[in-house]
Amino acid sequence: MKMAQLLKLGQSPYLDMIERGHTRSGQLRRMIEEEGLRGMTSNPTIFDKSISQGKEYEPDIQGLAAAGRSHFEIYEALAVTDIREAAAAFRPVYEESGGVDGYVSLEPPAQFAYDLEKTLAEVPRLFRLVGAANLMIKVPGTPEGVVALRRLIAVGININVTLLFSPHNYAMVAQAYIDGLRDLAARGGDLGRVASVASVFVSRIDTVVDRRLEGLIAAETSPARKQELEGLRGQAAIANSQVIYHLYRQRFAAADFKALEAEGARPQRVLWGSTSTKNPAYSDVKYADGLIGQGTVNTLPPETWRAFGDHGTPRITLGGETAGATEVLERLEALGIGMEVVHATLQRDGVAAFAASLDSLLATLEKRRLAALGAHS
Repeated sequence: MKMAQLLKLGQSPYLDMIERGHTRSGQLRRMIEEEGLRGMTSNPTIFDKSISQGKEYEPDIQGLAAAGRSHFEIYEALAVTDIREAAAAFRPVYEESGGVDGYVSLEPPAQFAYDLEKTLAEVPRLFRLVGAANLMIKVPGTPEGVVALRRLIAVGININVTLLFSPHNYAMVAQAYIDGLRDLAARGGDLGRVASVASVFVSRIDTVVDRRLEGLIAAETSPARKQELEGLRGQAAIANSQVIYHLYRQRFAAADFKALEAEGARPQRVLWGSTSTKNPAYSDVKYADGLIGQGTVNTLPPETWRAFGDHGTPRITLGGETAGATEVLERLEALGIGMEVVHATLQRDGVAAFAASLDSLLATLEKRRLAALGAHS
C-alpha cells in the first residue's frame, strides 16, 4: 500500500475532507484500517460543500430549527457532531501512535483571524465543546494568530496553525510554539499531552506565480528568454516548501527545543496543505510526490488521495540540499515577482475565502431553517 510506505518514510497521510455520509457509512474506518489514513483536516469550505449538498444533514437541521436554534447554532451543532464522530474513528490511531497521529482539525470562524481576544475565547470553547483528546483547533498564521498560538499551547490546547505560505511566517510560528511549550512547562503542564502542526499551503503559490510568469512570457520577444521563463513555471511552490522544511529541521534540532523534548515535548510537524494540482498541465500527484520528508504530514483531498494510491511514488524528496530551491526563489525575485508579497496576498485571500465559505453556508442554513419552520407551522 502506497500510504503505508509513506508512513515508513516518516510522513503521515491525512485526508482533507469531512462528510457525514463518509463517516457513518464505515468508509472512513475502512480507509483508516485498510489504506493507512492517519488523520483528517477540515475547513469552512469543506463544511460548506458537505452540509449544503449532504441530504443526511436534513433531519438534524429540521430538529435544531424546531428547537429554536439560530442558523449559526445549527452550523456549529452539525460541525461538532461530524468532528466528534471522526475523532472517535481516529481514536485508535491516536492511541496506537502515542498521540503522534489520529488528529481531526476544526476551524473557528475565519472572521476572527485578525481578532486576538475572540480567538483566545473561541478556541478553548470549541476545544471543550468537542471534548476529544485528538482534536486540533485551527488558528490562522496571521500576526494575531501567532500570538494566540503561544498562549493556547501554554494551556495545553492542540493547535493546527493554518494558511502559512512564507518561510518567515513559518519561522515565527515555530518559535511561538516553542515559547508556548516553555510557558506550559513553567506552569507544570505535561508537555507530552499537547501537539501542533504548521500547515503550509502549497499549490496556490504556483497558481499565482505562474500567472505572473505567463504575463512576462507573453511580453518577451527573445526565444531563449521565453524558454528560460517557461522553465520556472510550476517551480515556486515546491521550492518554497523545501526552504520551509529546511527551517523546520534546523529549528527542531536546536538545543532549546531538545531540552523541551527531553521533558516530553514533540516537534510541531509541518503539514502540507492545498496539495491538489490546480493546473491540469502538471501531474496530479505533483505536490504529493514532491513533498515527502520525515516528520511531515500531507493532507490530501479525496481525488489526490486516489491518484497517489494509483500512481504516486513513495520516496523521500525532501531533506537534501536547498541550493536549487533558493536559486528558483531568487530568480523569481530578480524578475520582480516578490515572494513575500505573494505570500501575504495568499494568506489574506485565504482568510477571506474561508470567511466567505462560512457566510455562504450560514445563508444556506438560514433558508433551510426557515423552510423547516414553515413545514412545522
